[in-house]
Amino acid sequence: MDKTNFSKWYDRYYKFLLLIPLILILFSIIYLGVFESKNGDFIHKDVSLTGGTTITLFDKIDKIQLEQALFEKLEDFNLREISDLITREQKAIIITTKESSEKAKQVLEEYLGHDLTNENSSIEFTGASLSASFYKQLLFAIVFAFILMALIVFIVFRTIVPSTAVIISAFADILMTLVTADILGIKMSSAGIIAFLMLIGYSVDTDILLTTRMLKRQGPSNEKLFGAFKTGITMALTSLLAISIALIIVKPFSVVLAQIFTILLIGLIFDIFNTWITNASLIKWHAESK
Repeated sequence: MDKTNFSKWYDRYYKFLLLIPLILILFSIIYLGVFESKNGDFIHKDVSLTGGTTITLFDKIDKIQLEQALFEKLEDFNLREISDLITREQKAIIITTKESSEKAKQVLEEYLGHDLTNENSSIEFTGASLSASFYKQLLFAIVFAFILMALIVFIVFRTIVPSTAVIISAFADILMTLVTADILGIKMSSAGIIAFLMLIGYSVDTDILLTTRMLKRQGPSNEKLFGAFKTGITMALTSLLAISIALIIVKPFSVVLAQIFTILLIGLIFDIFNTWITNASLIKWHAESK
């Protein structure tokens, strides 16, 4: 299909394309509602947000055997292996659990057959009340950042429809990313929540580019839209490539960075969809009505 035929097809069906993000947004809202009713929150939280114990073992240990040994002895635990970036040699095993540090330490000492000391391990305990307070502060930061972003968008464009289209697209990015993280069973840490703060910035850059081109430049709406698409998709694919490479590199040895890059990667994929389907259709509809 050449550019002329695609332009005719797009002129005919761009309003119908809005049904796709509408269905996804409705599904996401319903899914989160059901998820919250079953789990008491909108996300799976790790011990940094629920409170619990984190023990890092510096010995070389068989992860699978350790996992089997701890299965019936520790409540809601998780094991992560840290490896050397180049040699892939195991450097540490991180165990997180909701159990107290005393019980977790006792169970591990029984399995290992020796005491845990400062030389062969690291033990951290986070209280539930402190974690809950920190979680609330992070959520407040996200909501506050989103409100500020929305205000800036309204100030810049000073028109309701284009500004609302940008905000809807950014909201959809965050909403769909959150649902995907829940479906994948990602246990969100404080780093994962911070990644959503970063995602707000990533979500609006191509939306603002598209809206600025459509409102400020002269010419047919499709020509302006396709011109913005060339620039915007280049920006998005460059970011996707960089984040994908970074995720592959850091995943074996940094759980924190791996979760941040995973959230950003999912969010950028949805950003491409919501920018060039959701926002593009809404802003074209607005331009055509003018």
